[in-house]
Amino acid sequence: MNPLPLIFITLVIAATISVPVSHCRIMQLKGTNLIEETCKQTPHHDLCIHYLKSDPQSSKKDVTGLALIMINTMKTQANNALDKIHHLLLQGSSEPALKQALNECAGRYRAIVEADVAQANAGLQKGDPKFAENGANDAAIEATSCEKSFEGKKSPLTNDNNAMHDVADITAAIVRLLL
Repeated sequence: MNPLPLIFITLVIAATISVPVSHCRIMQLKGTNLIEETCKQTPHHDLCIHYLKSDPQSSKKDVTGLALIMINTMKTQANNALDKIHHLLLQGSSEPALKQALNECAGRYRAIVEADVAQANAGLQKGDPKFAENGANDAAIEATSCEKSFEGKKSPLTNDNNAMHDVADITAAIVRLLL
């Protein structure tokens, strides 16, 4: 008798048993329970709940759908920060260091909208959650880098940068559930 079919069956059973139970459980939940269980696995539970429940379609979504909602939230957050940066630049500052930092931040937030959000979205659409997670993580890095560009001076974007970082962290954590 050939032992290969028996080895194959054993490997399939072992692989099935080794799938994390928590991962399977979260994929089977629906509606508010899915949002709650998903957000419990993010670094900012309450903020996650807030953002997801603010979308009226969230209770009908699976984990991928929740991740897409958060990617859209990242885009909105980045566009809001860009609007604020442009407003601050139009007000004009006599301080060259502030103007330079704001221009640097504008470039970083454009990168979030044009590259990081697009990467996260494309990753989910193509079934490549790792690519999507990298996009979200890059957005968090861009927000942190913007904050650091003020080099110890009072940043007018601290709240925006913190919010962008937190939204990107939540997004990455939700996408990670799909790995």
